[in-house]
Amino acid sequence: MARLAIAVLCAAALVHRLLWGLSSQTIAGQNFFAYLTIQSNIAFLALAATGGVLALTMHEDPPWLTDVRTAVLSWTITAGLVFALLVWQAGVRGIPMAVPWSDVVLHFALPAVSLAGWVYGPSRRRARWRLIAIVVAYPILWGLFTLWRGNSIGWYPYYFLDLRQVSGLTEFCLTCLFALAVFAGVASGLILLSRGNPRIRLLRRAASRERRRHVAT
Repeated sequence: MARLAIAVLCAAALVHRLLWGLSSQTIAGQNFFAYLTIQSNIAFLALAATGGVLALTMHEDPPWLTDVRTAVLSWTITAGLVFALLVWQAGVRGIPMAVPWSDVVLHFALPAVSLAGWVYGPSRRRARWRLIAIVVAYPILWGLFTLWRGNSIGWYPYYFLDLRQVSGLTEFCLTCLFALAVFAGVASGLILLSRGNPRIRLLRRAASRERRRHVAT
């Protein structure tokens, strides 16, 4: 039920963020779905809803769900870190940046809750290292498409993708490489957490056995 509740909260925050953006009547508001942070949260919504339904019928996540969780949580957590960086940079550059409650929920609250569920949840399996390649591939493909689209319409969802807003190609390349390194680092951290701390694994298995006994009775 916790996953379904998170899915409902995520859906409400996404709808509010969409309406809030459209009310601004700016090109940024009209390009709501162009943001990687929004795309990752839409994937998170689908994941939470699917995981919630499966949790009602299964005692342990199937292997494919752990794979999907690893990727989506890596994107969502990194998106939150990037959003925090953008807010900080906006303040440094003296650029006003409003942060509605939906952004707080999507980029800070939900990743934090999901990370806690990843560590202490009883149904998760061990994540595979090969997933790092998938985690990094998505922002690369998104970035290439965004650069092509931005060149066509003259707008980019994030300032560091626009060569007009950075000092030059060097800053652009370094920022992009740093962002990809964060994606890979977050994915690596999630995989390590899924494999580490034997005590947590034992507690998780005990909780899973207790749930099975409860259902049987």
